[in-house]
Amino acid sequence: MRRDNPYMIVIIIQAIYAAMFLLSKAAFDHGMNNFIFVFYRQSAATIFLTPFALFFEWKTAPPLPFKTFCQIFFLSFIGITLSLNIYGIALINTSATLAAATTNCLPVITFFLALLFRIEVLRVKTAAGAAKLAGVVACLGGAATLAFYKGPHLELLSHFHFLGNYHKTQLHQGHLLSGSSWIKGCFLMLLSNTFWGMWLVLQTFIVKGYPSKLLLTTLQCFLSSIQSLVVALAIERDIEQWKLGWNVRLVAVLYCGIMVTGVTYYLQTWVIEKRGPVFLAMSTPLALIMTMFSSAILLGEIISLGSLLGSCALVLGLYCVLWGKSREQMPKASLDMEQASSLNEPNK
Repeated sequence: MRRDNPYMIVIIIQAIYAAMFLLSKAAFDHGMNNFIFVFYRQSAATIFLTPFALFFEWKTAPPLPFKTFCQIFFLSFIGITLSLNIYGIALINTSATLAAATTNCLPVITFFLALLFRIEVLRVKTAAGAAKLAGVVACLGGAATLAFYKGPHLELLSHFHFLGNYHKTQLHQGHLLSGSSWIKGCFLMLLSNTFWGMWLVLQTFIVKGYPSKLLLTTLQCFLSSIQSLVVALAIERDIEQWKLGWNVRLVAVLYCGIMVTGVTYYLQTWVIEKRGPVFLAMSTPLALIMTMFSSAILLGEIISLGSLLGSCALVLGLYCVLWGKSREQMPKASLDMEQASSLNEPNK
């Protein structure tokens, strides 16, 4: 059972993300301002993470130079504040299923950005390089399919929704959403993932200078909450919009702040330590499957053939890039094993 724990943990991680897509969409559909939502979400994450960061890493943390602080501030703005605000606008114009689908292109976007920063190398003449290139092409094709092709509706699950009134509201809003709004939402979702991928790439440089990961995460949440407050105050000044109340808006804020930012941080770190980042990335399509069926049943979202085909292309692109990455790492691992065995041989 202990060997199977990583499989259960990745299922829990993807279930948490699936619930995030659904709750965020429900909160926005109930009239919550997405800029205020980001501020409350990051504030909740900061409050939740601060005691753990101070308890576990405060005494062992290295000093924080002003230059590194400025880099963290910029990183928080790009990867969290800007990414989450754009994501919120995109989610309002699209669906929870699309949000889950586009997360599958995040490893592909991250690889492409790492290629630009010369962290990664693409050798097209090798099988691994060709697989990576095919993954990028499949990702672009999937994104284009999601944006420009809807096709017939797959209404298999639309008759089995639990929230009847909410389902009728979504159908009405779905008819009001124009094609231009959907296309804009698709590209904004990809832009959000691009900023998130940039955050992942640039963070590798920050961690080298400031290795206290929990304090780094907490500091980024704190800085992004301040940045998000400034953005929200500049755009929304109606005091009524800032009130949460005991409703889905409060649940979404607390869930995204505590469960997504707090709990999944620890779970993902544990999985990467046990099985590596590729194992975690390969579980990403689970969130899409969970979100697709849950949104159809709970939110009454209608799944189209274009969404299904585009999602499949994104998943295919994800696995092509991951396969190419794993193939490139195999010779290096084999070489390390050969060197280790040759060093141990005289001791036998």
